[in-house]
Amino acid sequence: MSDVVKPAVPPPATPARALLPLVLPALVIGLGSSLLLAAVSEAAELFKDVLWETLPDAIGIGRWSVGWIMAVLTATGIAVGLVVWKAPGHAGPDPATTGLVDAPLSPRVVPGLLLATGLALAGGVSLGPENPITAANIALAYWLGRRLVPGSSGQVWAALGAAGTVGALFGTPVAAALILTESLAAAPRPQNPAERTPSLWDQLFAPLVAAGAGGVTSKLLGVPSFGLSLPAFDGPRWPDLLAALLVAPVAAVLGLAAVYAFPYVHRAFRMLPHPVLALTLGGVVLGLLGALGGHLTLFKGLDEIGELAADPKGHSAGALVMMTVVKLAAVLVACGSGFRGGRIFPSVFAGAAFGLAVHALVPAVEPSVAVTCGVLGLLLAVTRQGWLSLFTAAVIAPGIGLLPLLCLALLPAWLLVTGRPQMQLDESGAALR
Repeated sequence: MSDVVKPAVPPPATPARALLPLVLPALVIGLGSSLLLAAVSEAAELFKDVLWETLPDAIGIGRWSVGWIMAVLTATGIAVGLVVWKAPGHAGPDPATTGLVDAPLSPRVVPGLLLATGLALAGGVSLGPENPITAANIALAYWLGRRLVPGSSGQVWAALGAAGTVGALFGTPVAAALILTESLAAAPRPQNPAERTPSLWDQLFAPLVAAGAGGVTSKLLGVPSFGLSLPAFDGPRWPDLLAALLVAPVAAVLGLAAVYAFPYVHRAFRMLPHPVLALTLGGVVLGLLGALGGHLTLFKGLDEIGELAADPKGHSAGALVMMTVVKLAAVLVACGSGFRGGRIFPSVFAGAAFGLAVHALVPAVEPSVAVTCGVLGLLLAVTRQGWLSLFTAAVIAPGIGLLPLLCLALLPAWLLVTGRPQMQLDESGAALR
């Protein structure tokens, strides 16, 4: 007798009275997450202006001279090393072991983490603010929520902090929804058959409120987000499809090369007996890389990618390939030596530079196709998050007409990266899969 397939039982509906109490806390957390991001970013920008404009002009040295790049990045390594050494909680865990959304940290760690992040952002280190700011907001939301509402689920407060920050970083709640959807899909299912997981939209309701509040606040405050002045894309042609199917996997292979090198770079810096030594050496190496790749390969890459995209023909293919390799090497050194920061922002720069190099080598490849597919492939290799990679590539695209190409280009790139190591290590230094 054949088995009878029973219809799927729909998830239980959550009454509105259970969701409404979360609206106000979600709005407050989203607003606070955006304000913290804006405050750290603005403080870092002000200090950056002092380091890279006021001081070299006063001394009479070139802003982007080799000597000044070396001096600033070495000094940044020393300063961050002192913070990591002396700050409570050592400014958070080893950044090589952290992802975008992790378990809540102790609130006592947050000041040191933010200080180390701000110094790195201002000093030209090739890391973004995404991981530390998200970790700080999760820690604060978790700590405050558990104290204001005793007995409440800490997971809810952590999700609100993460969603509010991601919404603020990207200027839209869509990115937060996609990232949380991946997290929810990977979450363990209830062991008791009587316990059913609420519907996806019920689980996303409060985080979307937080992400929306964070995104709107960032837009109102003028916090920079992804968005490039790429040439318009009229619509896909057969050559565009072929280019997309080739560029994204090649970019993914390039990203995987960096991923496989990451544990070795990290191990080399961990051989040094003190964080100040490791970070000082990291600053010296970053200075050398900055001198080699030029000033566009410094910093988190958000402003610099705009300069590249504004003039797709302004650099030779060789120069763009050099920028790509230098940027990826700088990410490895920065994260491996202990600088606090995220890997998404600089990876977007590396992917865009690679795409422009493809366009420079083969002018028939549309720059919009090359850049977005380069970003897509590199982010897939570095983050192993399909939705985040696709969304980021779509955000920088000049129009929605590229979305079908990106969806197709993602498939061969994903086949290359799935099951491979990712650019994140466990406590023993081994790469996660």
